[in-house]
Amino acid sequence: MLIAEDLLLLLYDDESGKPITGSPGLDYALAGAVVIELTMLGRVDVAGPGEEVKEGRLKVLDAGPTGDPVLDQRLAVLAEKTGQKPKNVLGKLSKKLRDELLARLAERGILEADQDKVLGLFPVTRWPAKDAQHEAQVREALENVLKLGSLPDERTGALVALLNALNVVPKVVTDAVDKKALKQRAKEISESAWAAEAVRKAVQEMQAAVTTAIVVSASAGATSGS
Repeated sequence: MLIAEDLLLLLYDDESGKPITGSPGLDYALAGAVVIELTMLGRVDVAGPGEEVKEGRLKVLDAGPTGDPVLDQRLAVLAEKTGQKPKNVLGKLSKKLRDELLARLAERGILEADQDKVLGLFPVTRWPAKDAQHEAQVREALENVLKLGSLPDERTGALVALLNALNVVPKVVTDAVDKKALKQRAKEISESAWAAEAVRKAVQEMQAAVTTAIVVSASAGATSGS
């Protein structure tokens, strides 16, 4: 399972099959998860000072196949133009990503594609859980980190950081008594050194890029609506 697939399961309600947060934030976070996964695989990195690629930009270390078509397609996009700002690639990387991941999860029997019509006219697809066993394991790892104070591994730390960027941690860990403490713990994890340097930089850049992209999109929407 990709980190992006785990994130998607967390961001969809198991019963209603609807997302718990809106676009474009959800889609940007999925794209950020893909970049983080590629970093963990040693395919992508965030440039540091004194490198040929400008500091803070994304660079491709290995454009060869990963064996996963979702990752390979996005890696090819990054390889087309190395040295891009993280916030500038999320839109392109997120194109059709959610649909591809939902379809894969349905094919594996984890989600169910439930066809419906709004007002009896407009077709819509809901994605309720069909087999929640894997998601339950992901949620248990999250709760161990956020509620019990366990140290996160790279995957769980990345999920916490992306959920924090979307400001949906209390919507995912719904049974926490102290929501303020929960959000503070998520913030601490997002800012701490729980991963290798390359992965930590990627997570920080993706978290910032997701937050920036959401703000820019909201500002653009407000301007167009005024």
